[in-house]
Amino acid sequence: MCYNEPKFFEKEIGIMPSKVYFTRTLTPEKVVELYKALGISLPGKVAVKLHSGEEGNQNFLGPDFWKPMIEAVSGTVVECNTAYEGSRNTTKKHLATLEKHGWSKHFHVDLLDAQGPDMVLDIPEGHKIHKNYVGKDMANYDSMLVLSHFKGHPMGGFGGALKQLSIGCASGYGKAYIHGAGDPAQIWTADHDSFLESMADAASSVVKYFHGNMAFVNVMKNLSVDCDCCAVAEDPCMADIGMMASLDPIAIDQACLDMIYASKDPGRDHLIERIESRHGVHTVEAAAQLGFGSREYELVEL
Repeated sequence: MCYNEPKFFEKEIGIMPSKVYFTRTLTPEKVVELYKALGISLPGKVAVKLHSGEEGNQNFLGPDFWKPMIEAVSGTVVECNTAYEGSRNTTKKHLATLEKHGWSKHFHVDLLDAQGPDMVLDIPEGHKIHKNYVGKDMANYDSMLVLSHFKGHPMGGFGGALKQLSIGCASGYGKAYIHGAGDPAQIWTADHDSFLESMADAASSVVKYFHGNMAFVNVMKNLSVDCDCCAVAEDPCMADIGMMASLDPIAIDQACLDMIYASKDPGRDHLIERIESRHGVHTVEAAAQLGFGSREYELVEL
């Protein structure tokens, strides 16, 4: 099967390449080493945004994998309710899922939109949306560590740091607003590229809110074409690749995409088909145009 390779190394005017640290070693301890390579200390109260995993999903990364990293920053695990039926679309069900999956046992957990009203972040230069509705408890945090399981996604093509920042941080209403490109009634029917651009818009607003007090880790493990939001997900289609850390959410997602394309694993074709059939790279393109990161990066292997 032949694919049109995205133009991954177009220079973004005025933005220098970002450093992305990479390791092939997939251990909880190595996550901490990657984070320390960034040379920063996240200030104040740290929100740790991750995916709590839909009930029934077999691929999400659980508490045991993330525990050393969360403890290293004395972080609070944060999540938001979903906009679709499942085990996490109401506060009561989501809290039960967090308990069942072990998050509440090991960490302080904060469901950011457990109670309204939502916090509204302005996006004056957004491509498609000019407001982002996030859980109001985001106001309780000074910085954010985004821990992403990089894999495929039924709508976005792939899920990584940008999806965690956008859909992940949005309230239940905010998720519908992003999916609908500003019209929640069109949550599943909006123009697809407009949805991807809306994700980039929303991600930019969260980065701006934290004034750069953010760090990102992407783990390329359990590489399924499906997201951790799928109760019934395909098993991984290719071998694990490794982990990355960066201060730039655009660069880290771009680097993960590049590694998928560069892989010799025969299963990569299935994942690439998912990414390309959903025009997944367009989220990265739209994010780079907003200027809160760069598609160019320097890869540093540890």
